[in-house]
Amino acid sequence: MSQAESYDAVVVGSGEGGKYLAWHLAEAGQKVAVVERRWIGGSCPNINCLPSKNEIWSAGVAHTVAGAAAYGVTAGPVTVDMGKVLQRKRDMVEGLVAFHRDRYRESGAELIMGTAHLVAPLTVEVALNDGGTRTLVAGKLFLNLGTQASVPPVAGLAEAKPLTNIELLELDRVPQHLIVLGGGYVGLEFAQAYRRFGSRVTVIERGPRLAAREDPDVSDEIQRVLQAEQVDVLLSAEVERVGGLSGRQVDVQVRTAVGQRMVDGSDLLVAAGRTPNTQGIGLEAAGIELDERGYIRVNDRLETTAADTWAIGECAGSPQFTHMSLDDFRVIRDNLAGGQRSTTGRMVPYCMFIDPPLARVGLDEAQARAAGVAVRVAKLPAKAVLRTRTTSQTAGFMKALVDDDDRIAGFGMLGAEAGEVMAVVQTAMAAKLPYTALRDAILAHPTMAEGLNALFGKVPAKAG
Repeated sequence: MSQAESYDAVVVGSGEGGKYLAWHLAEAGQKVAVVERRWIGGSCPNINCLPSKNEIWSAGVAHTVAGAAAYGVTAGPVTVDMGKVLQRKRDMVEGLVAFHRDRYRESGAELIMGTAHLVAPLTVEVALNDGGTRTLVAGKLFLNLGTQASVPPVAGLAEAKPLTNIELLELDRVPQHLIVLGGGYVGLEFAQAYRRFGSRVTVIERGPRLAAREDPDVSDEIQRVLQAEQVDVLLSAEVERVGGLSGRQVDVQVRTAVGQRMVDGSDLLVAAGRTPNTQGIGLEAAGIELDERGYIRVNDRLETTAADTWAIGECAGSPQFTHMSLDDFRVIRDNLAGGQRSTTGRMVPYCMFIDPPLARVGLDEAQARAAGVAVRVAKLPAKAVLRTRTTSQTAGFMKALVDDDDRIAGFGMLGAEAGEVMAVVQTAMAAKLPYTALRDAILAHPTMAEGLNALFGKVPAKAG
């Protein structure tokens, strides 16, 4: 073991919550080190959120141009240059990494590129990417380990070398036929994007509907939108075997209610959930326990089972969104300063960037029933919002849940600009305003948010 170096704080992983915590502590005068294997700034700016939305936007431009005639605009044949799509994404990532390097330098936090291994409580051995090792002893240790794409134990799947989000975002070609295993958010975003780039796309989902965590009416509308763009969808389909090699030719054998079926394609994307990066890094040597799913066991202050050790973001079982990792940072920051901040009861807003996008915050109908919360449900088709008549983006709907105290218990929207409209509702929820505040608000015309007037005007009266 190399000679130990002492730090006030050591952060393992440079994802959203970890990097903000490191910068905050360093700017407060503490000696801070951040250990990162590869992705400076974490997965979001490098291989997940921002790169995927960058390429999805390119796909959206292709789709808009292809449909220009419907708007009275004459355009020539649409071709996609995936090399330029890829370069645009890489240019963005390069700029974001440079931004992060600058922030580390300005804050005074030391960025160490290497692989961390815990060898004792508060002690991290780092195998440096450039060779050699360093041993860091922390006054406080923060684990921001993240997750990785799961590859199910299906016969032949690993041998087929399937794409994950990482490899898909590095393609410089349009797959002839992309098979997507998984009908969740990642799979659906990429399925629609690559269909718009020109691939034939088949989504295989083992459950009975897409986006299974949503209410059935949302799932049904998402399926309708995708199938309208000629995305093939197989539901209740269990993958039994995979043959071939992704990038050349693959065949996927699935079992459905009507028997076996073979799906042949050129490329295979696995989008079947995430696995925490908690194995093989010595957590047990530091007294850090995992839960039954392999996530680090934490309390509502994100403290682990080891003294002076915290976990942040996805590895701690927090909702798998960058903005929730950022809030984990706030929880730890405030509690280190003597506060009493908790992860309990947080609102978890999120968006799925298909087109039209899905946005939701608070309870949906299934969650309300499970929690025993009596709600009144109001629903408004997107085409009832006059803004959609000017854009022809009429797919989708808004839905609100209101409790017996006239507070908004949940909101969901599948429609144009859904994320921005959701933020309006979330603000009202955070302020604990009655739903009538949005029903009666003067909202600018013609905007998508204006639809909130009509939506909350449809809330049923209280029973009795």
